[in-house]
This record gives sequence, structure tokens and C-alpha cells, in this order.
Amino acid sequence: MSSPLADRPTLRMVAKEAGVSVATVSYVLSGRHRSHTIKDSTADRVREAASRLGYRRNDAARAIRTGKSDLVLLSLSVLADPWSQAVAATVSAAVTPLGKTALIVADGDWRTVLSNRTPDVIFIDSVLQDAEQIAELEAFAAQGVQIVAFDERLEPRGFDVIRSGAEPRCHLAVEHLLASHDRVGALTSRTTGFARFDAYLNTLRAAGKPVREQDIEIFERHPEGAYRAAMALLTKPDRPTAIYCTTDFAAIACVRAAHRLRIDVPRELAIVGVGNTPEGEHLDPSLSTVGPVDFNDRLARIIVSRLTDREGAPGEVFDFPWQLIVRDSSKVVP
Repeated sequence: MSSPLADRPTLRMVAKEAGVSVATVSYVLSGRHRSHTIKDSTADRVREAASRLGYRRNDAARAIRTGKSDLVLLSLSVLADPWSQAVAATVSAAVTPLGKTALIVADGDWRTVLSNRTPDVIFIDSVLQDAEQIAELEAFAAQGVQIVAFDERLEPRGFDVIRSGAEPRCHLAVEHLLASHDRVGALTSRTTGFARFDAYLNTLRAAGKPVREQDIEIFERHPEGAYRAAMALLTKPDRPTAIYCTTDFAAIACVRAAHRLRIDVPRELAIVGVGNTPEGEHLDPSLSTVGPVDFNDRLARIIVSRLTDREGAPGEVFDFPWQLIVRDSSKVVP
């Protein structure tokens, strides 16, 4: 009497049904065929054969054999940020059809997770410039974890690095506002050691404009905190007529605060954010911003490509250049 396991369809059976090699079946069903010269029509034939035979991957056995868990880990510093939410949604949509699960970790707590399980790929949106943390990244990469880190200064050491060029580009937002406004205020999460805020200070000084303390509000790093800071700034008796915000979620909060106070954006108040999030693009009025174009889709493609076996690879640098994107929230209205 045969056991259920003995009757279970195998890769070899799927390969015979589809008329391809076992290796081709393995690459297609693991989602790795995009990194090889396998035609889409062949991949479709393999998936159809697997479906007809009722083939299912034995993920538990794979995890024991490889030490991996079919997880894509997303370490995101601020989950309430529309940028983080858009990253999570886009990556999840890209990896789910490949049999992977996107696991989101808040507050950058990726080290705790990696000490207990081994994801196929991890994306880290913020890395401290700390020798110990960077050494941990290298160690995890050496163990076979595919890491994609978002940082302007890191060098790839067995893991991939995304650079955005954000630091030298934020000044474009301030220059854009100064072209039509004498006083530009700022909503920022911090004022020291922060390149996005330094861009505000340096651009005002280069234009010969004074830096007014009353034109600056510091917000807590979540939308509610940004909204409170925006209300505080906009209810001052002598408020600025333009606001530079160091994140898009702060700029969105500023637009909402202006709506509540019946301040017309952009006729009475111009607003620019940082990040180019989808939520900002669909806001009313649409949000002017500085940021990379198609960041989420490009990130998702990188992560999908890293689902292949790349152990021992040296790592790469991916440049996502930023640009000024002028939309309705800062347009000059006659």
C-alpha cells in the first residue's frame, strides 16, 4: 500500500509533463526564472503542468534544507509614513505570486528577527552609521541573507545598497518656494545632524534670507505629531506663506491643517514635501515634492531579483536620483 507522500507529484513528474528539464521547473516554480533565459511561454507551460498534476512545493522541507523561510523582511522605521506603506504594498504585491510572504518589522528592529529566522531577502530603510551594526550586516550577508539597504554612505560588502542622492537635492524644494515667497517656514523632525533640514538652512542663507526661529516647528515622527506641529505653525499671527516639510507625511499633514484653518493651498500657502509618495500625488491639491521617480516599483524589481541564490555575491550599488516634482500645492496662482 503506497503512502500519500509516495503519490505526491514531484518536480521530475512536472518536468516530464511540461517537456522541460527538472532545473527549468525548479527555477520557474521558485520565481527565479526571471534571472535566467527562460521564455515566458515555457514558464507558463511549467505552471500549467504543475497545476494539472496538483504539484505543491514542500516548503517545510525546503526551510529545513536551506535554512530559509520564504519570507521577504521589510524593516521600516516609521510604519505610519505613507512612503513606508507604499513600499510595503508594492513589494508584497510583487513577491506574493512567487510564494513569498512580506513580513514588516517596525522601528528598524531587523537584528532581532534575523537572530531567530532567515528571510530570503531583507530590505532595511535606515542603517545607523555604527561600526557594530555594519559588521552585523556583513555577517548576516556572509551567512547567505540577501540584504538591500537604503543608505547614502554605506558601501556594498556582500549586500546591496540603494542610494538616492537626497541630501544634495532637497535644496531644490526650498529654492522653488523662494522663487515666489519671501518667507519660507519649515516643518522638520529634527534640526541637528539632519541633511534635509540643513538644506533648508543653507538655501535660505545662500539667498540672503534670515532664518527665523518662529518659522520652524519640530514634529514627532508620525502623522499626528506632524499635524499638531503644522497647526502650531499656521496659527501664528505672522506665519510664513510657504512651508518646506522634510517628509511627505508632514507636508500632507500641513495641507490638512491648512484646510481646517480655511487657508487656501496654494493661493495663500505653498507647501512642498520630501519623498514623492503615492499618497502625496493623489492628494487634493496634489503635493509638490522632491524624491525619486518609480522608487517602489524599482525596489520591488531588485528584491525579486535577489530571490535567486546569490550567496557570495559582492553586492551592488543602485542609484535612485531625486528630482523636484512641481504639482498643485506650490504652483503660483494668478
